[in-house]
Amino acid sequence: MSRVLRFGRKAALSGTAKSLVVFVHGYGADGSDLLSLADVLGPHLPDTAFVAPDAAERLPGAPFGRQWFPIPRFDGSTPAQAASGLERSTLDLASFVDQRMAYEGLEPQAVGLVGFSQGAMLSLHMAPRRTSPFASVIAISGQLLQPERLAGEAVVKPPVLVLHGDQDDVVPFFEMTATCNALSTAGFDTYAHVMQGSGHTIAQDGLATALAFLQQTLPR
Repeated sequence: MSRVLRFGRKAALSGTAKSLVVFVHGYGADGSDLLSLADVLGPHLPDTAFVAPDAAERLPGAPFGRQWFPIPRFDGSTPAQAASGLERSTLDLASFVDQRMAYEGLEPQAVGLVGFSQGAMLSLHMAPRRTSPFASVIAISGQLLQPERLAGEAVVKPPVLVLHGDQDDVVPFFEMTATCNALSTAGFDTYAHVMQGSGHTIAQDGLATALAFLQQTLPR
């Protein structure tokens, strides 16, 4: 059973949402960390509403921040706990998106997922296992988890944009190649952009590339 997620929302500037962008935050952050991007993207996507849920779990031992699933090298959890957490948060996020689509009166083809770091991992895991494809998935500074499962479990194959900084010291840059190769091999339309000289962040050129991808894939 999915858990109820708190979230922030910014309405479409036009007053009528014809599309929806769902921001999926990283480990140790919350939805507000990415929702501010709506202030930058919104003027270029006036018919798009933006939402950013908070992961259901607080970060262990920290007064602030949340996690979608535990990370063994950070918190000493086991691989089994991490895998279980991933599946549970997959249900959480899927249910949340269904609820927000119903509220906005939109179909999956009008939804773009934008995930950062752990949020990118969750987005890449959840989106292919839907019954209907989203408009697009943007994975920033993340990686595809359990790539060996993708070809056999992918029900739908939305277009994916992968962004990564070549100086990333949190999720190594080589994960970008591994992710793109696995997606392409499984039949996904896969696009990539290297944020030159950038670490574990969203650089300006990456944000501009993400905006162009959303403009191309979301209904106008």
